[in-house]
Amino acid sequence: MIPVENKPLAPFTTFGIGGPARWFAEATSEEDVAEAAVWAEERGVPLFVLGGGSNLLVSDAGFDGLVLHVGLRGIAAAPVEDQDYRSSRIPEEHTSGAKAPFDSGGIDVRAKALTYQVAAGEDWEHFVQRAIEDHCAGVECLAGIPGTVGGTPVQNVGAYGQEVASVIERVRAFDLPERAYVEFSAAECGFAYRRSRFNSTDRGRYIVTRVDYRLTPGGAPTVRYVELQRVLAEQGTEDPSLAEVAAAVRRLRRSKGMLLVEGDPECRSAGSFFKNPIVAEEQVKAIAEHSGKEPPRFPAGSGAQDPGRVKVPAAWLIEQAGFTKGYALGKAGISSRHTLALVNRGGATAAEVMALASQITAAVEERFGIQLEMEPVMVGF
Repeated sequence: MIPVENKPLAPFTTFGIGGPARWFAEATSEEDVAEAAVWAEERGVPLFVLGGGSNLLVSDAGFDGLVLHVGLRGIAAAPVEDQDYRSSRIPEEHTSGAKAPFDSGGIDVRAKALTYQVAAGEDWEHFVQRAIEDHCAGVECLAGIPGTVGGTPVQNVGAYGQEVASVIERVRAFDLPERAYVEFSAAECGFAYRRSRFNSTDRGRYIVTRVDYRLTPGGAPTVRYVELQRVLAEQGTEDPSLAEVAAAVRRLRRSKGMLLVEGDPECRSAGSFFKNPIVAEEQVKAIAEHSGKEPPRFPAGSGAQDPGRVKVPAAWLIEQAGFTKGYALGKAGISSRHTLALVNRGGATAAEVMALASQITAAVEERFGIQLEMEPVMVGF
């Protein structure tokens, strides 16, 4: 592995913002990942792992270290063996690049679950579509989310009533201090709302190389989210299929500028820039008093220990604090379609994005006493 020097990082991000990497390397195997880790450690330089670049803001100065772009590919699926469904068979063409631990044949509908072993560099949307084509439920509401598979357990990616925490079975990763590969069960990942051990207690320690998802063949789609229910009802879909739910989710995401569409300037963003705050019912009452309106609220999601806590939309708080869709600060701005997305209006700098984010967080905290938490990973700041 020979890293290249001064590699521009902006083209690797959906924001299209950021300076160069001092060194840059591409990993297409687990051996490459281990070699890059050793290379950085022996030279005493910081290491940053880059996936799809969809949840990332790189500083204008770039990153003074080694950026490792994870490009491991492959999808393999097999019946869950701990339920005695070993006789089930999946066609060989249902694998791509990874050795499948099963024989060829047709899918046995008796299988109650399938485990998909997916390499970290696989495009997330590609995997979601594959699962839908296999008629496997569990990720249909996560259609249209940009990025790669490796980032999904880190952020506990979720949308429209689903989180990957509900279907992740195992995560394989390289342990940097130990220079060894380890595997974590879902329980060991410490999942919570947009959180895991990989971006909290163990931030920077592990490089995810594979994620195993446990999906349900022939399962019904998840249609809990009110907005999704409304869209399906408007189009007259009473008993939607997995594909129909995924299509509805993609339409919703595109209407909010949250779907990557070539040539659409609204897509130059990191998606949702702020996390929806999880608050106690007392805070909800205080928000209502300050705004004169009852705020929307949703279940707190995985990892919420207090049943009295709920999720309040950050977009609603931002709007109530005086920021509207299309608001601009220099060449950075708020999306004209969704208040939660900050966008690069063309030639924006990371400094402009951060200045806008600071304005928004200060206004929300002043009015409601709630400090919004930024969702993207910040690199080089």
